[in-house]
Amino acid sequence: MTFGTAIFWPVIVQAMLTFGVYILMAKRRFGAVRAGTAKAHDYKIPTIEPAPSATVARNLINQFELPVIFYVVCVALHVTGGVGMAALVLAWIFAVSRLLHAYVHVTSNRLMLRQRLFSVGVIATFGLWVLLAVHIASQ
Repeated sequence: MTFGTAIFWPVIVQAMLTFGVYILMAKRRFGAVRAGTAKAHDYKIPTIEPAPSATVARNLINQFELPVIFYVVCVALHVTGGVGMAALVLAWIFAVSRLLHAYVHVTSNRLMLRQRLFSVGVIATFGLWVLLAVHIASQ
């Protein structure tokens, strides 16, 4: 495996996290309907969604915000041949921070810890974009 293709492992981890959050959201929503704390029609416009599934739904939205620019920079680094050890380390830091952020969000939902984990992901992604810019500028 080359550095160029290794960049896709953290991308795959992030994509699998997104699928996992979809599954968890479905489980919590179906569970709420079975428990009687929600009705199926409550999910048409989920303004009154029970907290356990609402936090997962919000986390799912998070999986389509910052990760989008992570995906783009990883593909750009691959296409331009800019993947090196620093990019791989930052990509893994991002993926692990997102796993931890999602776990905290859908369990304890401790805001300060969640914010710190989110910040780690932002910094890692920013670092990837800096590496891409430096790589392109040096060609």
